[in-house]
Amino acid sequence: MAWLLWFSLVHASARAPLSGAWREVTRGDTPAQVLAAFSHGTLKAFDPSILQRFPREALGSWIVLQPAPSGSGEERVLSIYPAPMGSITLYGSNGPARTLALDDFAAPLHGHGRLAFELAVDRGQAKPILLKFEPGAAMAAPERFELQGLDDYLQEDTNWLAFATACFAVMVAMAMMALCFALMLRDMTFAWYTGYMLCYVVVQGVQTGFLFHPLGFSWLAGSETLVGAGAMALSVSFAALFISRFCDLQQFAASLRVPVIALGIAMPLIVLLRCSHISALVVMAQTLVNPVLILGAVLLLFTALAAGVRGSRQAWFFLAGWTPLLVLTAMTGAQATGALPSLDWLNDASIAMGAFEAIVLSLGLADRALTMRRDRDNVRVLADRDALTNLLNRRAWTEAANRMLAEATNAEQPIAMLFLDLDHFKLLNDRQGHVAGDRALMAVAEVLSNELRPTDLLGRYGGEEFIAMLHGVNQEQAVHVATRLCRRVHRLEIPVDQNELLLSVSIGLAMRSLGDTLETLIERADQAMYYVKLHGRNQVHTFERRAEIAGHPAPRSKHEPES
Repeated sequence: MAWLLWFSLVHASARAPLSGAWREVTRGDTPAQVLAAFSHGTLKAFDPSILQRFPREALGSWIVLQPAPSGSGEERVLSIYPAPMGSITLYGSNGPARTLALDDFAAPLHGHGRLAFELAVDRGQAKPILLKFEPGAAMAAPERFELQGLDDYLQEDTNWLAFATACFAVMVAMAMMALCFALMLRDMTFAWYTGYMLCYVVVQGVQTGFLFHPLGFSWLAGSETLVGAGAMALSVSFAALFISRFCDLQQFAASLRVPVIALGIAMPLIVLLRCSHISALVVMAQTLVNPVLILGAVLLLFTALAAGVRGSRQAWFFLAGWTPLLVLTAMTGAQATGALPSLDWLNDASIAMGAFEAIVLSLGLADRALTMRRDRDNVRVLADRDALTNLLNRRAWTEAANRMLAEATNAEQPIAMLFLDLDHFKLLNDRQGHVAGDRALMAVAEVLSNELRPTDLLGRYGGEEFIAMLHGVNQEQAVHVATRLCRRVHRLEIPVDQNELLLSVSIGLAMRSLGDTLETLIERADQAMYYVKLHGRNQVHTFERRAEIAGHPAPRSKHEPES
């Protein structure tokens, strides 16, 4: 907005002074009669430097512009901004000299965002410039006129083209990025945003003529009015579907979700009626489209505000991007009725605000994606963690252990499996209750977590059973770790009953061998743990594979913790 204000002030001094007058075309008019009426002062005077609306409904309008004399002999350009929907004819001394329109691809000088007529060099008394706004079905929008030297015009045209290209590039880039995320995440919220933003690009591209010059979409020639109206209706439809998911109306504004979805469905139906080529349906669509657009814009604004007040974080992103654009749209609509004639920058501001909205909504989508990821991670943590001990549960531990085994493909990389079972835990539950049992499990889990390395994989296997996988330790080191765990649990001094019996842990140890799977490794560690249960508890036993083959498991080593 600041750039537009500076741009308009800098280039205001370069404009040649103009005076003007106009009247509606009547049957039998000739250029000579119109110029004679202008010289006698019978036409309606207006200021060409501010916006003025000229009727096109009947036969069109005559416009006569009187420039100040120029002694420089510089070639001058008459530009009409913003680019009008419809054709304009420039008359010379011998009749019509040139007719221009947005979809004209044969003009020697193309104006970007406006129509431009190259005028002959006038070294003497300046002659009036006679224009005719040809009749057309499109609604007449206000225009202003500007007479400049060719160099000044080309510089201003280059600046506008760079500005508009940057804005459109931002909108298209944000839309394409959202489309990629829609495909990757399979989230229709991003798809609705893509549709909304691309439709807005088409609307602005048609209104400014950007789709014709510089993009050169000649296949749109003659249908720009229908394409623009259809894109406007579809943009509101996509915006309604977007806000329904983006602002989570189901949670924060459930009562407004139905009318918003109805708006999203109604706008495409109106477009279909407009394209039906059935006169009655086309008239109905033309009658409905503007009221529905106005009511729809107000509905979306109110819905986003209601959702934001009720706690929707993304609704504030929508309001930050949508509200300024809605205000500009309302001001532009008021301008079409004759209000705000001096604010000729509103059309360019709408392009800039479209880029601003694209960025704000993209930030909102990024915030939504991060929020969804955080919620997903929280759910995953809740699903993977044991609620009592905060250790990995059996499923999550099994998945992590399988990954660890898969990564350690080299059998020379040692992996130790510890299977731990609390001694006399059932007796503790029976004598002191489940609350005391839960406290004991939490205390033991904390001790085990503190004693093992962060890279060791510890989980609650079920009930009073724990399991740990140690990567990169040999058998001697694993025995040392397991013995230390026995000591630490015993030193908690958790009483089991009144006979000074303390809670302890029995640990079975198995080392990964060639061809081991997770199931076989756990099975061997479990067998070693049961050997400890049968031979005194509160100690570590290492599984001996040769004993298993002989059919009579026997300890390879037996370690009792220090008292």
